[in-house]
Amino acid sequence: MTRALLLRDLDATQAIATTMARALQPPMVIGLVGDLGAGKTALVRALIQSLAPGTRVKSPTYTLIESYELPALTIHHLDLYRLRDPHELGELGLQELLTDDAVMLIEWPDKGGNETPPCDLSVRLTRVEDESRLLQLEPRNAAGAALVTRLGVTS
Repeated sequence: MTRALLLRDLDATQAIATTMARALQPPMVIGLVGDLGAGKTALVRALIQSLAPGTRVKSPTYTLIESYELPALTIHHLDLYRLRDPHELGELGLQELLTDDAVMLIEWPDKGGNETPPCDLSVRLTRVEDESRLLQLEPRNAAGAALVTRLGVTS
């Protein structure tokens, strides 16, 4: 069942990202879906910075993946927007990155086709107005549903 939350501004995005960061229980794969400029990278940046303040979080648009070794877990942030062929993901060794202490955040997961690891949770961001975004959470399995429950998003 999809749950939705209106994020009125960047502060609201940062707040839900902080809540999500605290609720993460690896291993987990989260797919981030939305148009360009919808706020996917902003959500990831806020999530990582809430766990490791001061960390420079850059978009992996050209590198495809950026990894962050944090005290309690490892976060792998992927941006597949510029992926030309899903088979390119095989060269990254994604399966080896899916360790018991890892969370994988994948922007544009559909571009990876069958090479993209199955998502536990799909997060869709849609621009409603200049600042506002609609955040939709769609659990894909029990781990994703448990994360949504921990987030407390009920509508």
